[in-house]
Amino acid sequence: MRSGEIDVLESGLLLPDSRTVDEDDERVVLYSASFAEMEEIYVKYQTIQWVLYSLLLVLAWGIGLFMLIYIPIRRYILRAEFRSRMLYITPNSIVYKVVKPVAFPCFGVLKKEKHILLSSIADIVIEQGYLQSYFGVYSIRIENVGVRRSSSDDVHIHGVANPREFRKVVLTHLANLKRETMLTSHGSPSRTPRTGNVPSSGELILQKLEEVGSSVKRVENIIEAQKYPKSQHVN
Repeated sequence: MRSGEIDVLESGLLLPDSRTVDEDDERVVLYSASFAEMEEIYVKYQTIQWVLYSLLLVLAWGIGLFMLIYIPIRRYILRAEFRSRMLYITPNSIVYKVVKPVAFPCFGVLKKEKHILLSSIADIVIEQGYLQSYFGVYSIRIENVGVRRSSSDDVHIHGVANPREFRKVVLTHLANLKRETMLTSHGSPSRTPRTGNVPSSGELILQKLEEVGSSVKRVENIIEAQKYPKSQHVN
């Protein structure tokens, strides 16, 4: 059995009751997106799309005929892949897991696990193409912060039942994290102004020396002022 790319930053398994259980400890799931309501619609949408591509290829090279024969296997793969999808939010990241059978299921499956840190997310984009709008299927695209790259580099997830609710939860939690970070950063140096007002020992010495110097200058000025009239009288 082959396994696909697994990008793991945080481990955990999603359970139906919105909790995850790891071998060592429990992981908190703040929100779990749903796919079940969209299964039939998504499979129908993908099947129609496959048929349209097949007809075009039949007219072009005849390869589409094999694609039409392959439709039952294609539908089985779509259902198995769609039912395995898990998309949920933890306190630090968005986790997306999927298990997809290969082109011929007897040869195994491809496992994919994506962990997107919340701190690296710029926005959650909801997309819907022309054919998707006909079936009521939505796609979400997770944009990353930093240098802007092509949209193909972003994480795309199709068939989420409540994409707007998912987007709202992510952005709300992300705003709360930023607010907590700002409060922490502003709270830690709050004692520095008080300590900054207390001069150090070196500053005290310099201050005393300046006071002594100014006193000496005043005395010299008084002495010179007293001597100057006497010298003028002698002349």
